[in-house]
Amino acid sequence: MGWLGNLLLALVTAGVILVIISEKGDTGRKVAWLFIIAILPVVGLVLYLLFGISFRHHWIFNRKHRRYIDTFSAGAEKPLTDRLFGRDDEQLLREEYRPLARFLAREGFPTVCRGNDFEIITSGKRKYELLMRDLENAREFIHVEYFHFGNDEGGKAVREMLMKKAREGVKVRFVNENIANLPITPGYYNKMREAGVEVEKFTNPKWSLLGIVTNLNYRDHRKIVVIDGKIGYTGGMNINDHYFKLWRDTHLRITGPAVSSLQFMFMDIWLTAGGHLDRPLMELFPSLDPPAAAEPSDGPVLRDKLMQITPDEPDSTWPLLQMSLEWALSHARRYIWMQTPYFVPPEPLLNAMKVAALSGVEVRLMVPEKTDNFFMRPVNESYYEECLEAGIKIFLRKGEFIHSKTFVSDDYLSCIGTANIDFRSYDLDYEVNTFIYDEETALANKEIFLNDAMQCRELMMEEWEQRPWHKRLMEYIMRLFAPLL
Repeated sequence: MGWLGNLLLALVTAGVILVIISEKGDTGRKVAWLFIIAILPVVGLVLYLLFGISFRHHWIFNRKHRRYIDTFSAGAEKPLTDRLFGRDDEQLLREEYRPLARFLAREGFPTVCRGNDFEIITSGKRKYELLMRDLENAREFIHVEYFHFGNDEGGKAVREMLMKKAREGVKVRFVNENIANLPITPGYYNKMREAGVEVEKFTNPKWSLLGIVTNLNYRDHRKIVVIDGKIGYTGGMNINDHYFKLWRDTHLRITGPAVSSLQFMFMDIWLTAGGHLDRPLMELFPSLDPPAAAEPSDGPVLRDKLMQITPDEPDSTWPLLQMSLEWALSHARRYIWMQTPYFVPPEPLLNAMKVAALSGVEVRLMVPEKTDNFFMRPVNESYYEECLEAGIKIFLRKGEFIHSKTFVSDDYLSCIGTANIDFRSYDLDYEVNTFIYDEETALANKEIFLNDAMQCRELMMEEWEQRPWHKRLMEYIMRLFAPLL
């Protein structure tokens, strides 16, 4: 590289460093990127352009979503906007939780609504059985949005059902997260298209520098199914045999007004991904008089509950799901128990956990003893020591991998969602969490946590201090890269 090349590299490097230090957000993330660029100048710059630039509330994402905003504004009638955004049901919440509901709705997202029935699903086999039955009974439309949709026995069975329903004349719209499913060949989806399923790839960057930079790192991590506008599924479970047969996860089957919130979020992703509508918007929200008529679940259903389903997106002004957990931690008075497969908390969230524990709140964290990939385990473990020092109780689940993303607090507030406690979920991915304001539900989630705890061992400080030096070294190294994972 001649002097001109060196000069250009120096100018680009200086410009990128200026961008990094001027960004809002987590200091650890900035330091990690500066470290990478310092030790690997050229590679670091390329990686930053692909994976490091924060486009939160950037005009590029606002432009992408403008299509849905315009479509919804033009087609939504007052009964629908009242259901999604009306504030009357907030008055049914305990007074101290109303600020949380208002905060979660402030980006133009749905607020809390009453009259919802749901089953908390903790078995992949149970989800498979319920989902296949509901798909079989679909009459008007099926909307499917998943991060992972597998090319295995369970995934193929669900795919066959979707194709069967499309051949019967049911409108089937399917969004798949392209980057997460790269090993699956295009023929897998072409067969669906041939059967009449409308398929859209979500992360599908155009082959240009701007297209790759603004799309490659932003994944659709949601799990949503909406059937006839009356039945909804969301939670942690994807569609493949890991979830149906092997892993422990938590999901929801919902009937009632909150299904309209899931439909609202699916249509946003559908149009953003390039899909189209062949009918008026209101026909996609067919049941606006709660409770929505639907085939009941034959399982343990919780009825007539207050629920708020909240998305988070790279174009949201604030990281809503991260800040909602921080709110829950700062307002907990007795306990808050959390489950997550990946524990890479941003600094403000980690501090909120420690403050809660040091203030006398029982903070429990349940994570898998062994992660599903080799590099996440030392990253998770790099946070354990300071958590234990603050009095946070850490439960390591043995046996089957736990993929649940839940928390429950003070016998009232529950959350079941798709967002991990990590930087990617809170800042880069499209996520959706369900907040339930109800004592009966909280006690049910508390019982689920306690049942899972029977498969755990509690990590004690005395044990953790005895870990070998090479594990400590790996934790220190991986912690540097934690904000980038």
